[in-house]
Amino acid sequence: MAGKLSLNLKQSQSLMMTPQLQQAIKLLTLTHMEMTNVIAKEMVENPMLEETGGESTVREVEREAKQNQEAGSENFSGPELIEKSKDNFDWDKYIDGYNSTSSTPYTKEFKSKEDGPNYENMVSRSNNLQEHLEWQLRMENLLDSEWKLAKSIIHSLNNEGYLEDPIDDFILESGLDREDALEILSMIQHLDPVGCAASSLQECLLIQASSLEEPVPLVELIIKNHLDLLMKSDFKAISGELGVEVEMIKEAQMIIQSFHPKPGRLVCNEDIQYVVPDIYIKNIAGELVVHLNNEGVPSLKVSDLYKSLIKNKEKADNETSDYVQDKLRSAQWLIKSIENRQKTIEKVAHAIIKYQPEFFKKGVAYLKPMILKDIANEIGVHESTVSRVTTNKYVHTPIGTYELKFFFNAGIGGKNGGIDIASESLKLKIKELIANEDRKKPLSDQKIADILSKSDIKVARRTVAKYRELMDILPSSKRKQAS
Repeated sequence: MAGKLSLNLKQSQSLMMTPQLQQAIKLLTLTHMEMTNVIAKEMVENPMLEETGGESTVREVEREAKQNQEAGSENFSGPELIEKSKDNFDWDKYIDGYNSTSSTPYTKEFKSKEDGPNYENMVSRSNNLQEHLEWQLRMENLLDSEWKLAKSIIHSLNNEGYLEDPIDDFILESGLDREDALEILSMIQHLDPVGCAASSLQECLLIQASSLEEPVPLVELIIKNHLDLLMKSDFKAISGELGVEVEMIKEAQMIIQSFHPKPGRLVCNEDIQYVVPDIYIKNIAGELVVHLNNEGVPSLKVSDLYKSLIKNKEKADNETSDYVQDKLRSAQWLIKSIENRQKTIEKVAHAIIKYQPEFFKKGVAYLKPMILKDIANEIGVHESTVSRVTTNKYVHTPIGTYELKFFFNAGIGGKNGGIDIASESLKLKIKELIANEDRKKPLSDQKIADILSKSDIKVARRTVAKYRELMDILPSSKRKQAS
């Protein structure tokens, strides 16, 4: 049977991500500094936006939006919204400058030192590890083949400065004699920071030991043959095998501890990111008060001049009025989006205080389990909105500065009749138990779990091990110190 083609009309509803909605969502995820940069850019690109010295004019924007909702390019009439007698700004000069199509950068000569740019605000990128090592190698007289090998080695280093690929692969690719290639490798290993291009921790420490101004043979001997015992602080075993006093072993340990196990980290390869809190929570007379950080966030309004163009039909042709209408809608949406962002952040902060009052007064040990859904239900929004609001946002509290996501922790230890505890609180308790343990008889993960169970915090041994490793704490076998 042959198929039949036909046309049918069907009405349906679907959610569309308009540019305005995308902008509002984007503003929620931006940090404070990023938002101020976006506002500054919009004020340059949108002539409808201008700064006002008073409070935010969202109500005025909503009123104007309602008045202009049905307005089209053919309906521009009405009184002007500004009085020309009070407008002493030279608009002719402004328009001439605004209409300039020159792409030549601003090169005005500064008449005084005060007129010049602020060089303290200029940002430069620091060299990464590879650039730092190459800069030093350029001072050596290397042949082209040697320089090629050196660059291959340097650009194969990871962020910690280690060479992960076998050196034989580089030697084979370079075509150099093995002795000459190893000399190039040794040259790189003794550049600043010393120890880069090593293939293991032991080799890295040996390179640093050989670079001491006064070599200590005992240090090199311990690194070569007894590094595992040194990690366990088993000084007696090392002393018995080497036939030296324990005090000398301890002095050698102090020298080894001065070495850097990850020399690549000594060279900054990332720009410093400064944290600007979006919220300040203060304890005033025993009451927690929320203050939004509005520094650098201008109070915006729609320009009176351009509103008058919308109302005045005689001074606006169709093309101009369409342009002004488009910029007006964009300005109104930006102002409302900023207000919505600030209000949502404030609501989230109040909700967090409601759930975590003890934390802000007594510290991390009193942090309670809390998930995104708790705050979303409290302020009446979707969980995704709370997630966006808390991303890269920081709060300054009486006990320190924290990322908003820090407060969201799933409950641990609530099974089998135990009480729930936040993951950060559990980390703190484990850290305190290990800090106060007997170094000669350190607590095992199972023993820590047993101690916690006595406080109705019932967690498995593997859970204790997981959080101990997250805090970079060694297991009990390596924390033990010989008597």
